[in-house]
Amino acid sequence: MSHELYMQRCFDLAMLGTSYTSPNPMVGAVLVHEGRIIGEGYHARYGGPHAEVNAVASVPAALRRFIPKATLYVSLEPCCIMGKTGPCTQLIQEQGIPRVVVSAIDLTPGVAGRGIEILRAAGVEVVTGVLEAQGQYLARVRNHFVTQQQPYITIKYAQTRNGFFAPSYPAQVWLSGPFARRFVHRLRSEHDAILVGTRTALIDNPRLDNRYYYGPSPRRVVLDQHLRLPAHLHIFDKAQPTIVVNASQDGQDKHSSIEYLRADFNSRRFWHDLWAELYQRHISSVLVEGGARVIESLFEGGYWQEAWVVNGSTPLPPDSIPAPRCPGRLVEEFVLGEDIVQKYQPY
Repeated sequence: MSHELYMQRCFDLAMLGTSYTSPNPMVGAVLVHEGRIIGEGYHARYGGPHAEVNAVASVPAALRRFIPKATLYVSLEPCCIMGKTGPCTQLIQEQGIPRVVVSAIDLTPGVAGRGIEILRAAGVEVVTGVLEAQGQYLARVRNHFVTQQQPYITIKYAQTRNGFFAPSYPAQVWLSGPFARRFVHRLRSEHDAILVGTRTALIDNPRLDNRYYYGPSPRRVVLDQHLRLPAHLHIFDKAQPTIVVNASQDGQDKHSSIEYLRADFNSRRFWHDLWAELYQRHISSVLVEGGARVIESLFEGGYWQEAWVVNGSTPLPPDSIPAPRCPGRLVEEFVLGEDIVQKYQPY
């Protein structure tokens, strides 16, 4: 069996932790002895055991004697620092595992290749770079979060086939169908927070929750510079924590889950400073479903890591608001019902 086969199994296992490991990465691990998987595991929840720990713990009693002869496959470099759990490099040495195969490097300060160095210094054979591009993509949110000290930003918006975003008059119009809406709720489940602007909150009155897919709902972030949004909107329903970014008020509402965060809306560093504040709150990923002005501002400033554009079949009149122009490269495209979904990444 090839390294790639077992590493792909690591990726599949890692994805089982989607929505629950943040701000830690999703990681999968597999223990193999003479072509047979004797144990496997994944990081299931933030603060819980790491993938390597769960893989070792899963080995049946009758097979544990093979651990010192097995190869450990892991999608991300084993950690070597003490966090909420002990370092996995120490576990590997204690178990006498002679060989470790790694896909991607963990860029967390204090790790970043040091885990591999520690294992090699202890006499463990370490193979790196197996399906590296896939491993890096799996770890992209974590590695961006710890290196840039900002959340990973995903932009999502819908447009008509002829490039319109919304009608010129204030009204909510669904441009996409039910399959695309379910896909968008999946995106919501995969992000720590979801952000909209004042106009979107007021006109669409969105719940900004995850109703059509498995997993938790994200924390809500709404831009309301002058605190003009009325209290009856869904974003103030206390269903999940909400951060109201505004120009005058700071602090937590004692009677609800609403936090007020003061920001300088006139600063050129507005987005940079906002992401820094969210980083301090351990928010590692943000899904932006804002209006055209919010999205265009992020595109212009380069404050995005990926974008999903849903091309709906619903038409809009020619005097409608033009959709933002995504300045990235198209990396994926597929059909959902009558809609075409496109994924972009920066050049």
